[in-house]
Amino acid sequence: MSDARAVLVSGATGLVGRRLVSALLAEGRAVRVLSRDPGRATATFAAASAFAWDGEHWPAESLSGAAAVVHLAGEPVFGGPLTAARRARIRDSRIKSTAALVEALAALPEAMRPSTLVCASAVGYYGSRGDTLLEESAGAGTGFLAEVCVDWEAAAAPARALGVRVVNLRIGIVLAREGGALPMLAIPFRLGLGGPLGDGKQWVPWIHADDLVRLTLRLLDDASVSGPVNAVAPDPVRNEVLTQAIAHELHRPAFLRAPAFALRLALGELSEELLGSRRCMPRRAEAMGFPFTHASLESALSAELG
Repeated sequence: MSDARAVLVSGATGLVGRRLVSALLAEGRAVRVLSRDPGRATATFAAASAFAWDGEHWPAESLSGAAAVVHLAGEPVFGGPLTAARRARIRDSRIKSTAALVEALAALPEAMRPSTLVCASAVGYYGSRGDTLLEESAGAGTGFLAEVCVDWEAAAAPARALGVRVVNLRIGIVLAREGGALPMLAIPFRLGLGGPLGDGKQWVPWIHADDLVRLTLRLLDDASVSGPVNAVAPDPVRNEVLTQAIAHELHRPAFLRAPAFALRLALGELSEELLGSRRCMPRRAEAMGFPFTHASLESALSAELG
């Protein structure tokens, strides 16, 4: 049976997924979630319908009759060194799962096929680009994560031929108190050991978790938008500004600079995700008239660290 407002969410128990599912339920939408542990998902979201998922193959009954799919699931990038096995998990959890989703959509009768797919991507798509302003029309960069993002978006593209509107959500650093980058960034400051990374001149694209959720909700409903959307606040800042702002919010010093060579020694290729510069702008969100609740870094940090 078709439900004109039902939304299927992968990665529902993750940082963004939890807030998104709660927001969808608050709007009165029917929500379906995919989980490797459906029992846990049901305990977390009593009002949602949970379906067992192996991380790749999409149960037909979870998709059939839904209005939209939000695909957020993916192996955490900062989950350890970039070994061959970790690289494969990062790629497969995004690209194989997205390709499998398109196959599952193709197998559904057209009348039961979701009309919208909002598929996560990342600002890593652009690589490191210095001071260049990066709008959605900018080309792809180089490096492992840029290549993953390019292939990730390409895996979702064939859904368009099935009549599905596809939005590629290029997400920046998500600021939230309960997980993601912010608690990790805050640890050295709480210990009095915080400071800029490298020379601190690199641009950091960020977004408050609630604004990311609200933007996702808007994209689910706005049928005029497809393709890439930079999910970043309109106020990208340099790393040295970010670190000073965190220090100010936590009432801690920020004078211990982490040298670039030390980060490269400790993190290898992943260090470039911290040292790389992406001056991303949310041009498509702005064109939509999307109102950011936390347009300034100070507002976002106050809400999550204050």
